[in-house]
Amino acid sequence: MRRFVSGALALAVGWSATLLTTPAAAQDAPPKRSEGWGTATTVMAASAMGLELLMPRTFYSDPEVTVGWKARWHVSVLAPSMTLATLALFNEVVLKDAFEGHRPGCRGSNQGGPGCASYAMLSTHSFAAFSAFGQGFGVFLVDTLKWSGGRFNFGSFTGNVMTPAVLSVITAVGRTAGDWEKAGQVWGSAGIGALLGLGMGALYSLAQRPECGYSGNLICW
Repeated sequence: MRRFVSGALALAVGWSATLLTTPAAAQDAPPKRSEGWGTATTVMAASAMGLELLMPRTFYSDPEVTVGWKARWHVSVLAPSMTLATLALFNEVVLKDAFEGHRPGCRGSNQGGPGCASYAMLSTHSFAAFSAFGQGFGVFLVDTLKWSGGRFNFGSFTGNVMTPAVLSVITAVGRTAGDWEKAGQVWGSAGIGALLGLGMGALYSLAQRPECGYSGNLICW
C-alpha cells in the first residue's frame, strides 16, 4: 500500500512539473516574423517619404500672370521631409526604449532574446509612412484651397494624397501581418505620424509660395 501511495505521489509531482514548465518554455520560444513583410514595409515607407521629396507643387496660376496649371519643384521641401525623417529616426533610437512596447510574442521572460531584441512602440515604419501621407495631404489642401482658388488637380491629388495613402496602408497591414508590431502599436503610430505630417505639410506650403517668384523657373531654391 505504501509503495502504491509513493508511486502515485511521484507520478502526480511529475505531471505537475510538466504542466508548469511546458507553458514557460513555450513562452520563451523565439517568435517567428516574416522577413518578406519586413523588407516590403521598409520599401513602402521609404517610397512614401521619397515621393514627397520628388512631387512638384501643382497650382493654378494667377490670371494676372499666366492662366493655367503649373508645376514647380522646391528644394525647400527638404525642411518638412527631413524634420519628419529625423523624428522617425529619433523614435527608432530613443523613444522605443522609453515606451518599451513589446513586439508580438515577446514578454518579460524572453525580451532581449532572439526575435525580441528591440521594442515596437512607436512603430517607426508606420509613423514614417503616415507622416509622409500627412505631409502630402497638407500640401495638397493648401495648394488647392489657397494658391489655386479651390481648383482641383487630379495629378496633385494622386501624387500627394492617393499614392502615399496606399503605400501607408500597405505598410501598416504588413507590419501587423508580419508580426513585427501589434495592431494597436501600428495604428496608434500611424495616427500620430499622420497628424504631425499634416501640420508640417500645411505649415510649409503656407509659408512657401508654389511659384518661383517672377523668374518662371521650374526649380525653386
